[in-house]
Amino acid sequence: MSLKLYNTLTRKKEQFIPLKGNNVGMYVCGPTVYNFFHIGNARPFLVFEVLRRYLKFKKYQVIYVSNFTDIDDKVINKAKELGSPFTTVAKKFITEYFRDADFLNIGRADFYPRASEHIIDIIQFIQKLEEKGYTYVVDGDVFYDVSKFKDYGKLSKQSLEDIQAGARIDIDERKKNPYDFVLWKKAKEGEPKWDSPWSPGRPGWHIECSAMSTKYLGESFDIHAGGEDLIFPHHENEIAQSEAANGKIFAKYWLHNGYLKIDDKKMSKSLGNILTIRELSQKYDGAVIRHFLLSAHYRSPLNYSIEQIEQAKNGMATLNNLIYNLNFLLKKKYFTKEIDEKSEKLIKTVEHMRERFIKAMDDDFNTPVALSTLYLLAKETNVYLNEVNNKNEKALKDVLQFYEDFGVNILGLKFLALLADQEQIPDKDIEYLIKAREIARKDKDWETADTIRNKLNKMGIILEDTIEGVRWKRS
Repeated sequence: MSLKLYNTLTRKKEQFIPLKGNNVGMYVCGPTVYNFFHIGNARPFLVFEVLRRYLKFKKYQVIYVSNFTDIDDKVINKAKELGSPFTTVAKKFITEYFRDADFLNIGRADFYPRASEHIIDIIQFIQKLEEKGYTYVVDGDVFYDVSKFKDYGKLSKQSLEDIQAGARIDIDERKKNPYDFVLWKKAKEGEPKWDSPWSPGRPGWHIECSAMSTKYLGESFDIHAGGEDLIFPHHENEIAQSEAANGKIFAKYWLHNGYLKIDDKKMSKSLGNILTIRELSQKYDGAVIRHFLLSAHYRSPLNYSIEQIEQAKNGMATLNNLIYNLNFLLKKKYFTKEIDEKSEKLIKTVEHMRERFIKAMDDDFNTPVALSTLYLLAKETNVYLNEVNNKNEKALKDVLQFYEDFGVNILGLKFLALLADQEQIPDKDIEYLIKAREIARKDKDWETADTIRNKLNKMGIILEDTIEGVRWKRS
């Protein structure tokens, strides 16, 4: 079965055929860096990086780009609030983004362009639109005239007549019509600014992504992804700008994830229910949160609740326990090379789960079905371990390899038993294990806490519990 993806542009699943042979260009809208990112933000960052992992598994050569919006009203307002330059605020929260992304095991993109570093590219992009007659200037502000782009609304499936000025569209009487959007903003007093042909100012939000994605992936590329809330106006406007400027298709496949709610309520500051990853990391390890975010199909809504996250925590404990047992048996050489009927059955079960996992991922990367194969195999393997005295080496290794290939490499789940087995474990994974130990201690799960400490000690990692927190060093 070939990979199929649901394309928001056509509203149907389509066979994935890259524009350039085996090469895939992929752009995912990244964070506006003025605060820690919350669990709703984390969903697109994580699920589309899983898609990148799967594309690589399918032997595609992927260039993955995710931007930082570091010039924005929110960043500027945060800078004013803190009395700091906007660059200081942006730098701080980019650093914090990577800290939380690493905690969730979100793999690094190939490029992380920042709007502030691409001002020349953005100005040149606007000039191209200006030359083609898609813009007009009012008081130093440059607007895009949507009436000039005949396909406007093709992503959101709205005509100009149907589109009403909404919460994310600025009402500005200077516009020819309320749907026109700003490409370049004349700077107000105290705002960051750059020289341009129109005024000292800064770029609008939409043009930043068009300019940066085009610079790194070309005028046409394969996948553009982000949250469902970005379909209109952000992605709609990106299409209008990019296709008007370059005269060709902008992105072939548009992918969007569904909303995430907290206890069936929309996250909002007014309700006080915004959950940041930094806050969640004080109680749950990254693999648990990651498991939760993958437990629903990316296009479906996802509801966060204590029950759901605890279910993910218990699930990870089950898988970790199995992997620990498999590692123990293989290390102690408690196995035989002879294959009996039950061993043969388990080997075939592994192959069946491989096929089922791939089939699920090929069907619009259905992670909950893919995730279920880890538990179906765990159930069969635990039965095998309990019933068979002379356990077969190949059967044990095949099961363990399945979890490494699919659980770790594609779904990105960090199994503590596998991490602790690494001889040269990276610093970030040591810190991950230490965080898991801290969480276990808070939950008074002393057995898990001691197990993690002993594993770290065996790897030559010495822990010191202090008033300021845990310190560690390599022996």
